[in-house]
Amino acid sequence: MIEIKNLGKHFGFRKALEGVSLTVERGDMFGLIGPNGAGKTTLLRILATVLRPHGGSAWIDGLSVTRDAEEVRRIIGYMPDHFGVYEELQVQEYLDFFACAFGMKGARRKSVVDGILDLVDLARKRNALIATLSRGMQQRLALARVLIHDPKVLILDEPASGLDPRARIEIRALLKELRRMGKTVLISSHILADLADLCNRIGLIEKGKLLYAGGLDEAMKQVQSDDVWRVEVFDDLERAKQILERQPFVESVAAADGQLKVKLHSGYRDVHLLPQVLMQEGLRLRMFKLEEASLEDAFLKLTLGDVS
Repeated sequence: MIEIKNLGKHFGFRKALEGVSLTVERGDMFGLIGPNGAGKTTLLRILATVLRPHGGSAWIDGLSVTRDAEEVRRIIGYMPDHFGVYEELQVQEYLDFFACAFGMKGARRKSVVDGILDLVDLARKRNALIATLSRGMQQRLALARVLIHDPKVLILDEPASGLDPRARIEIRALLKELRRMGKTVLISSHILADLADLCNRIGLIEKGKLLYAGGLDEAMKQVQSDDVWRVEVFDDLERAKQILERQPFVESVAAADGQLKVKLHSGYRDVHLLPQVLMQEGLRLRMFKLEEASLEDAFLKLTLGDVS
């Protein structure tokens, strides 16, 4: 659905993108991750036909984002990281205006607007002034606007930026619904937990270069360690900590949130001895499991923290 080959973009002497190649399949929810200044927004703006690259090429559904820009705009919905709304309009008037801009008329336009309002859960606010909406509602309205023409591909730059936890949950649920509807979604975000919940594939970008692109599970496997274990006991946690610290195969033990985080010496494989030692000392085990890698772990280990 989205094909990028050797894409490059510079601003003066600064390289914003350098040799980026990437494929996003139809129906993917692809998360773009990177530090500030890494080139995420530049890449999304090129795909949205807002910027022209200085090298390489990109296609969306077989259309070139440079040669076929007008056709590309008809099949994408682009939501920038900073968007403006006409605050003196009512919610329904705002969406009606954009439906009209896409050439919709009469009953069809009304039907489309009503359907979008239901989808983003703003039907009860149809007559409210946009200026009176919360930021979360305005964010949902901005997403509604890019859905008006039923695009095949959504390009979303930080759609949950600045939202409170409840509004983030609502946006996340809406994005999941859009994927179930068959939309292909390319999304950037600094909220890595949200991307881990939403995306089936991710790309890590830094200093304008793509460091990793692939499945979320594969990224986790690259950073997963079998040397760190979580332990919880029914009894004295401090005593359990002291017992484990004395073991020759244990490198360190840290207590947090009623659990012990136990790091074994690298390459140690007889992990069954860890719970065995505790039980031999009369402690009852509540939980014993491998510490699972998170998307934050992948981000920290697969990037260097540099920016362009």
